[in-house]
Amino acid sequence: MKYKLFGTKTGLSASELIMGAANFGTKGGYGANPEEARQILTAYADAGGNFIDTSDRYQLGQSEEIIGNFIEHQRSNFIICTKYTRSDEANPAISNSGNHRKAMRQAVESSLKRLKTDYIDIYMPHYDDGVTPLDEIVRGLEDLVNAGKVLYTGLANFPAWKVSSVASLTRLTASQIEYNLVQRTSDRELIPMAAQFGLGTMMYSPLAGGLLTGKYRKGETGRINLTSTSDYQESEVTKAIIDQLFVIAEELGTTPGKVALAWVLAKGAFPIIGARTMQHLTEGIAAASIELTAEHIGQLDQLSAVSLGYPHDLLATVQ
Repeated sequence: MKYKLFGTKTGLSASELIMGAANFGTKGGYGANPEEARQILTAYADAGGNFIDTSDRYQLGQSEEIIGNFIEHQRSNFIICTKYTRSDEANPAISNSGNHRKAMRQAVESSLKRLKTDYIDIYMPHYDDGVTPLDEIVRGLEDLVNAGKVLYTGLANFPAWKVSSVASLTRLTASQIEYNLVQRTSDRELIPMAAQFGLGTMMYSPLAGGLLTGKYRKGETGRINLTSTSDYQESEVTKAIIDQLFVIAEELGTTPGKVALAWVLAKGAFPIIGARTMQHLTEGIAAASIELTAEHIGQLDQLSAVSLGYPHDLLATVQ
């Protein structure tokens, strides 16, 4: 596995694929049991992976516990990113959720215990709660850094204007966003904003919940149809994208899912592969060795492009 610098502010060398741990554990009702998760983590580390993403919410804290047991005697070898906001409780008290300092303090102390460590490499709110002032989030994160409990800070699922505001106030390091061939709205503001501030960009759901593997066309199960009561359907745009993934996959002698992940890798950010099985991990790692041509990337770019909206569309006509 290749390594590259995480943004321009750290000098931190991170593996090009992040191990997403949302499916590590079964307390949430859908995921890999602890032994399966450990096997996946071992295979990821053996392949050279050193970057693990989790949250106190994933499997109600069980994900962090599994990771903590895995890294206990090799802590320094891994970059651990975890998040807070929703709490590890199924039905948290109102004072224990959100992005305010009280929730942050409670969350970080609990995460440190579950992860069996005295510091977290990257810590961030899981999403914008729409209530907590940015200044409070900034000061709270700075306090954790000053206390040595957190090395780097980031924001996940925040509007671009809020991320840029925080990046202007403090030494923000990371941004976590959803990004894949059927979800490219981050091209409007979030991605160019991250580049401007030198943030390391973590992209979750690179396969859109398995949609871009084409497996739902075959009637197979996965996150989308296991967590939804609606029948599986494809829009015209989605159909065209998946059709082209099959065409490129046949040309390269690989699978549509690997092509879709290789496309995200070609964007220069860090995809999060949310493996629930060893097969998911194996296919994710294999995607890193696929070299798409400029023509392949251009074809997929064109099919998946989104309108950038105002003022970008206006500026494109006057420049």
